[in-house]
Amino acid sequence: MKWHNPDTLMWLLALLPLLLVTGLLLKRRLKLLDRMAKEGLWPTLLPGLSPQRQRTMNFIRVVALALAIVALARPQWGFQWEEVKQRGLSIIVALDTSKSMLAQDIKPNRLQQAKWGVRDLVKELEGDRIGIVAFAGDAFLQCPATIDYAAFLMMLEDIYAGIVPVGGTDLYRALEESIENFEKAEETQSDKVIVLISDGEGHTGDPMALLPKLKEEKIRVFTIGVGTKEGTPIQTSDGWIKNKAGNVISSALNEKTLERIAFETGGFYVRSAPGDFGLERVYQQGIAELQREDREARMSKSWTERFQWFAGAALLLLVLEAAIRPVKWKGARK
Repeated sequence: MKWHNPDTLMWLLALLPLLLVTGLLLKRRLKLLDRMAKEGLWPTLLPGLSPQRQRTMNFIRVVALALAIVALARPQWGFQWEEVKQRGLSIIVALDTSKSMLAQDIKPNRLQQAKWGVRDLVKELEGDRIGIVAFAGDAFLQCPATIDYAAFLMMLEDIYAGIVPVGGTDLYRALEESIENFEKAEETQSDKVIVLISDGEGHTGDPMALLPKLKEEKIRVFTIGVGTKEGTPIQTSDGWIKNKAGNVISSALNEKTLERIAFETGGFYVRSAPGDFGLERVYQQGIAELQREDREARMSKSWTERFQWFAGAALLLLVLEAAIRPVKWKGARK
């Protein structure tokens, strides 16, 4: 036997105090009545009064409530084995963690908005594997592709600007590291997707050199451009970032590279905006339409729901309680 919502059973602990309180209220009502008239006069003043019936009705209500709580906890016993096939895509999010992602042209900054957008993307996934590559002047696999979304989100929250010790932005290494992760996972049947999130300001490496490899492996790249074309200064905890001449550096969105990578690999480019980071569009108009891989089948227990019995018993008791008159019929025995 198992429970689908075991935490609901905690409410049963409240029923004993409830039964005690309602019993005391009935007793208090009888005491007040006794002050108005002695018990010997009740049959004359209040013909048909039956304290026992009132206590019985109160008890039935509490028992019906207890059965309803048990029904909400969804008891299950008895099961049969069923074959379950998992289907899903393989997605790698390549997230730019260079200092330019601290620019605040998108509040609170580009990197934080990107992390919120990825978190919202995870809510759309159902059985799709997702991993994350953090990159700046180099790249490393922060989280391999997994269906453990809780673990993925924990690894996502650990990402910060500067987590990659090599400065700059290397889109080539970001894509290369993502491709290597697919190869290690030996993904073959399902479509493979890279979601590249960056301001597009590449300083080293030529990502276009990887286009033949991406096409050969049939990896689609969807790109998200973060920032504005006008650009904005970059502020860190140490102050504004400056060049060797002492001038404040501004970071602007470079869309051309991101657009071409997406177009050449069968994906598309989206420019993020306040209130619409773009990942929702990427999922609904791109990722959701791709081929899911039938992963290994496994046997799973399918438990039989039994909450109907308890819900039915609670309903029956409430009908019974409604049928009991609070006072005795005229002429009925005590």
